[in-house]
Amino acid sequence: MTKRPQRQAGFAYIAAVLILVALSTLAITVTRLSTTQQTTAAQDALQGFALQTARAGTEWGLYQALKNSSCVASQTLDYRSVNGFSVTVTCTRLPFNEGELAMNTPNAKSLYTISAIACNAAVCPNNALVGNTDYVERRRVATACTTALLAPC
Repeated sequence: MTKRPQRQAGFAYIAAVLILVALSTLAITVTRLSTTQQTTAAQDALQGFALQTARAGTEWGLYQALKNSSCVASQTLDYRSVNGFSVTVTCTRLPFNEGELAMNTPNAKSLYTISAIACNAAVCPNNALVGNTDYVERRRVATACTTALLAPC
């Protein structure tokens, strides 16, 4: 009697395991990519809100400075009930003379610098929240110059 050699088996199992590992790696990669894309899109929308809130802060500060011919050193405006952001507005006034209007009458002018920092926290800037993925902060600065009669320079 002659013995027949046995057939080798088991190659299909190894191939199936490799295919499962490759597919699971692909699924994990797609899931991470999707999560990153959604987080980035949410941050982009928040940055737009922060920029518009900072713009509103500079507009408010310019209105106050030009209407009253003076500055409030620092004030926080709370828009959290509207869009979830607050803005801290600071104003500095630099008075100066530029030439003369008439003999011995100086041409008095004022330079206003309005800085607005908007963020999605109660107080801006909030250094404790910097680094969190859901914290957004934007800063805008505006300048204006007026004469003693509140006319533009």
